[in-house]
Amino acid sequence: MLGDILLDIYRWLFDHFGPQGWWPAEDPFEVCLGAILTQNTNWGNVKRAIENLKRENLLSPRALREISVESLASLIRPSGYYNVKARRVKNFVSFLTDRYEGDINNLRKEDPLELRRKLLSIKGLGPETTDSILLYALDLPFFVVDAYTHRILCRHGLIPEVISYDELQEIFHQNLVRDVPLYKEFHALFVACGKTYCKKQSPRCDDCPLSTLDQKF
Repeated sequence: MLGDILLDIYRWLFDHFGPQGWWPAEDPFEVCLGAILTQNTNWGNVKRAIENLKRENLLSPRALREISVESLASLIRPSGYYNVKARRVKNFVSFLTDRYEGDINNLRKEDPLELRRKLLSIKGLGPETTDSILLYALDLPFFVVDAYTHRILCRHGLIPEVISYDELQEIFHQNLVRDVPLYKEFHALFVACGKTYCKKQSPRCDDCPLSTLDQKF
């Protein structure tokens, strides 16, 4: 039953918002950087930071490995928390260059669960960032859970208010087909709904495409 409800949510959101085209990036490595930089900020700020890196020809693991933390922080300043994020980027780049020859494609040779464990061991990479890398950069079927996902499902009584990231993710893994395109689109649609209707303050419930969801059960 829960799987059917999740698919209904997906269909209603897709019918309302249409395809979202996530993740906006030119290559998988740029997706990884975007996933790290987007923590606690909006995509417009991340885009400006990445454009700064492109302008300086720094959008590669090797180049970012060589640049100083201070110089990197200055370039990604638009993304906010730039000193912290510069160290996180450097941690990820060191991991990629030291263990995988700086080649994103080499990550795909790992067992997916083992790779997830290794990515989570990188200082500064939490589960949402890690799963964004796995799903959007590497096309591996790990559902990305974020605050919008939790807020929408909780407000409709589908999950408890207190639930761990892994517990919420498992709801999607157990009740939906492990399908990469579905996971990508669904996560993006949750974000669109959360930003437009299911806001933290002053939600627009009457206009929301999920306004009739509670009538189903």
